[in-house]
Amino acid sequence: MTERTTVRLPDDLVRRAKRKAAAEGRSLTALIEDGLRRVLNERAPAGKAGRILPPVSAATGGLMPGIDLNDTAALQEIDDLSHAERMK
Repeated sequence: MTERTTVRLPDDLVRRAKRKAAAEGRSLTALIEDGLRRVLNERAPAGKAGRILPPVSAATGGLMPGIDLNDTAALQEIDDLSHAERMK
């Protein structure tokens, strides 16, 4: 069964669609029907399930005890020790 409906489209879009339909030797209705079928048959984009989110810290902020941001040598040593521990 076919159904009649009214669709409001921008004038320039309708003109372009009519030209394309005429160039392809088919009706505007057939062109619109083909376009709707294509859109409705598209696969839905991957939703949130496909995302991999980075871990979120539960820390409240601030420095760890014993860290002095003004002592760059100590910071480098902590970083080196941390790296060495991860390499084990």
